Amino acid sequence: MLIAIPDVLSPVELARVRALLDAADWIDGNATSGAQSALAKRNEQLPEGSAAAREAGGIVLDALGRSPLFIAAALPLKVFPPLFNRYGDGHSFGTHVDNAIRMQRGSDFRIRSDLSATLFLADPDSYDGGELVVEEQFGDQRVKLPAGHMVLYPASSLHHVTPVTRGRRVASFFWIQSMVRDDGERRLLFELDHAVQDVAGRHGHADPAAIRLTGVYHNLLRRWGDA
Repeated sequence: MLIAIPDVLSPVELARVRALLDAADWIDGNATSGAQSALAKRNEQLPEGSAAAREAGGIVLDALGRSPLFIAAALPLKVFPPLFNRYGDGHSFGTHVDNAIRMQRGSDFRIRSDLSATLFLADPDSYDGGELVVEEQFGDQRVKLPAGHMVLYPASSLHHVTPVTRGRRVASFFWIQSMVRDDGERRLLFELDHAVQDVAGRHGHADPAAIRLTGVYHNLLRRWGDA
């Protein structure tokens, strides 16, 4: 399931994150690459343990915790501390799949990467190219969102970033271990959650149909979820 989540960052949060990133020192993006990715990756990255990365990552994590759409779609158990990259003229990232297990450097924190996330931090009119292309069963999905908006997609997907030919593409990227490992099961729960909210919105949360649907949702989450 690929889903766009609008307005993850407020304008104030976005401005603060960009100020931190614009003033920071950047390194080669292969600092966190696996063997396959290193062959295809041409970009820059904010050092993982830098003060700017920690502060900006904290802002992103706080914003995710306030996003009902993110929580409903991801059912997050653990979120990898957000990383930050930028693509200048000629930079790109060839087709690859993300590592199944992600480990934070210098700690014992690790997650199973069920979902990948890209949070766009640059106005799409400020750069050419730089589209995230996710290969799905029924065709490629090309994603280039407004600054502050985010896309979630299965980490098992083949994906790439097209070459940037003007300006700079700036983004945060990270991975989520979901309480529900299977993408198809997460999709069903997400759709059921929307149905519950629709019925409750039209008839009230005390409506018998809303109560029954809520029970089905939680019983499926109990069956499929790990916490």
